[in-house]
Amino acid sequence: MTAIPLDIVSLRTVLYTAVVTDVLDALGLRSQAFAAALSRRSGMGVLLGRAKTTQWEDCEHDDRPYELELVAVDECRRDDVIVAAAAGSMRSGIWGELLSTAARNRGCAGALIDGAVRDVAAMDAMGFLVFARGTSPLDSLHRQRVTAVDVPVEIGGVSIRPGDLVIADADGAAVIPREVEQEALARAWDKVTAENVVRNEIRAGSKAADVFKKYGVL
Repeated sequence: MTAIPLDIVSLRTVLYTAVVTDVLDALGLRSQAFAAALSRRSGMGVLLGRAKTTQWEDCEHDDRPYELELVAVDECRRDDVIVAAAAGSMRSGIWGELLSTAARNRGCAGALIDGAVRDVAAMDAMGFLVFARGTSPLDSLHRQRVTAVDVPVEIGGVSIRPGDLVIADADGAAVIPREVEQEALARAWDKVTAENVVRNEIRAGSKAADVFKKYGVL
């Protein structure tokens, strides 16, 4: 396998969710893409980074509003991705412009929200990548709260541990577990290179079946 750059910024310019899930399939990990429909709500491009996890719950009152979500944001490191596991609750917009601004200032690459977000136009204007189930104008105050930070969480049947690589784009979102990270990234890098060769040969007039027989890539 080809040597790959170790920095996430370089990987972000080459990799995409479909090729990552292909190689995870080949490694026997066939359920790493979220079943939950997380769609891009703001920003453009591929979101790739290490999971900064937050666990959420619905509530009727919060004695310490916003406390743990602010802790999570302030602890973000460069190229982290905020992951909000809110069980798909659409009760309020749990992520918005101000949290995006604070997270971006810490170097955060974006957010995956298993719930609703708000301030979409403002987040889009700043180019902050956010994927979520939907939108709601309602504030999370006394509706939803963070119960834990940096704990294993689950979204759409996929387990996400702090520090796992997450990737999201127009096709969906997936998780690369730590124990297969290097092999998965190397295989994905090689597959992207092979797909480029296949694409060029098909564009040059070769039959798709002949090219697949030659390279085994589709």
